[in-house]
Amino acid sequence: MLARVWSASIVGIDAIKVGVEVDVSGGLPAIVMLGLPDSAVQESKERVKATLKNAGFAFPMRKIVINLTPADLRKEGPSFDLPISVGILAASDQVNPDLLGDYLFLGEVSLDGSLRPVAGVLPIAAAAQNMGITALVVPADNAQEAAVVKGLQVYGFENITQVADFLNNPTAHKPVQLDETVEEETHHAAFIHNLDLKDVKGQAHARRALEIAAAGGHNLIFVGPPGSGKTMLARRLPHILPTLGFDESLEVTRIYSVAGLLKNRGTLIRDRPFRSPHHSASGPSLVGGGSYPRPGEISLSHRGVLFLDELTEFKRDVLEFLRQPLEDGQVTISRTKQSVMFPAQFTLVASTNPCPCGFYGDTIEQCTCSPNKREQYWSKLSGPLMDRIDLQVAVNRLKPEEITQQPSGESSETVRERVLIARERASKRFANERIIRCNAQMQSRHLQKWCKLDDASRNLLEMAIRKLNLSARASDRILKVARTIADLAGDEDLKPHHVAEAVQYRTIDRMQ
Repeated sequence: MLARVWSASIVGIDAIKVGVEVDVSGGLPAIVMLGLPDSAVQESKERVKATLKNAGFAFPMRKIVINLTPADLRKEGPSFDLPISVGILAASDQVNPDLLGDYLFLGEVSLDGSLRPVAGVLPIAAAAQNMGITALVVPADNAQEAAVVKGLQVYGFENITQVADFLNNPTAHKPVQLDETVEEETHHAAFIHNLDLKDVKGQAHARRALEIAAAGGHNLIFVGPPGSGKTMLARRLPHILPTLGFDESLEVTRIYSVAGLLKNRGTLIRDRPFRSPHHSASGPSLVGGGSYPRPGEISLSHRGVLFLDELTEFKRDVLEFLRQPLEDGQVTISRTKQSVMFPAQFTLVASTNPCPCGFYGDTIEQCTCSPNKREQYWSKLSGPLMDRIDLQVAVNRLKPEEITQQPSGESSETVRERVLIARERASKRFANERIIRCNAQMQSRHLQKWCKLDDASRNLLEMAIRKLNLSARASDRILKVARTIADLAGDEDLKPHHVAEAVQYRTIDRMQ
């Protein structure tokens, strides 16, 4: 007898419907697996056999052919254990097959019959309705994660016996309801541990740059001696950014679900991601990769912040990986058998010392580096990469009186209110744009419309381009920053002082 069970596979962060066809026919007892299964799927033959026997079901001692469709799509992971088990039970008349056409099954089985959670349930649940699926059957530990998607029935079970009972008596079971209290408690706990900007002493210039970066989504680099507060400032950026909207939360949560990093199943990620890879990180760990591509650090920081501490300690070829994602907002990973696209719209925040010893330009400590050493140190940062960083800020050593005084700066909440107002102005401006969410994402046509300059501003910008030898991309970045500064001030038109402030953030890349 033939039975067909629906499941799904993850490609990038998208889900593809997979049919699990099980045929039980005459012949010598054997299990044949077709449809490009990887080793984890091949091993499911023995897992499923032991599981069904230990759960009290009769395993058919006949030839069993399992075909995973489409045949040209590589199948990976243990999530096909449950649909294969259900398919064998249906093909051997041990469960009612009536629901199999409208339901989708996911889950890993243990040898005792219990169901184990799998990664990537949320993107599958999000795409289920487009697949023509009305309900999901998943392990109990995945149920809350899938229930986040509205309009989809989700059934969570502890073991294969409960799944069989559900198929035979569907009316005796009710779909899982999303536990809203878990999400609220998680969000409240995250809010309590926020890092507040008021803890930062002095550094008014750097705080201002941080506010501009938050308001416009601009990339930012801090350059200064050790102990000047660069890392401290960077770690407070997520807490002055607006919280994620529902669609953004779902998008970020899908990425973390695919990567297997969703810590609190059943809760959407409400806070902006903050990723800080070590400077020994490789290129693939940054952009993603592997035989079956998985998202890297830049995709995990989607809609959030990617913080690269000690930027000049990263390998140059690793840093060059950032150029295309910073420009396009996405990264494409091509392999022989498939090409996968991951979203990568993040704010880059970096920090570095001005030289190997860290004290070049310091008023107290003498720099011991030769000009040649400083040149080699900065050579890791190419011109095209620095062009893509909108705000380049010098963070100076604190004065003795600033160190001993109590912090007196504004709190994160106060700054965040101004950021929200500026973001609101930008969102109204781009209301008719599908992919533009902030000023940093503007293109040339948007600059022509929203960044018109008067004669004084134009002369100022032209003088800056000549003196600093700026590229066309760098001059566009100045206009974007000026637009954000104007939004923070509540001005509709760009004025000379907006452009002047934006220009001063383009001077550090000339330190080399």
